[in-house]
Amino acid sequence: MSVLIKPVNTEKANDNSELRNCYTFEVAKNANKIQIKNEVEATYGVKVGEVRTLNYGPKRSTRYTKTGVQVGKTNAVKKAVVQVIDGTIDFYSNI
Repeated sequence: MSVLIKPVNTEKANDNSELRNCYTFEVAKNANKIQIKNEVEATYGVKVGEVRTLNYGPKRSTRYTKTGVQVGKTNAVKKAVVQVIDGTIDFYSNI
């Protein structure tokens, strides 16, 4: 199973990549920083300096409708911000 799920493409993530050479990925929930570092280095061929992880819990919502109370939630997500020392990562090279 791969540790990296997908790169995050938001305005904040793009600014981080252009200004600070930090790239954001959505990763597996049970992945640790060493696994994330090794996977990024192997996949993109760059030298990783630092890895920061963020755990986002599910967001719950409740709606009151004619048929009753509707309860829902989103999925929990783990993100990793990877600072690259040597080289850059181009997500759009193989399109």
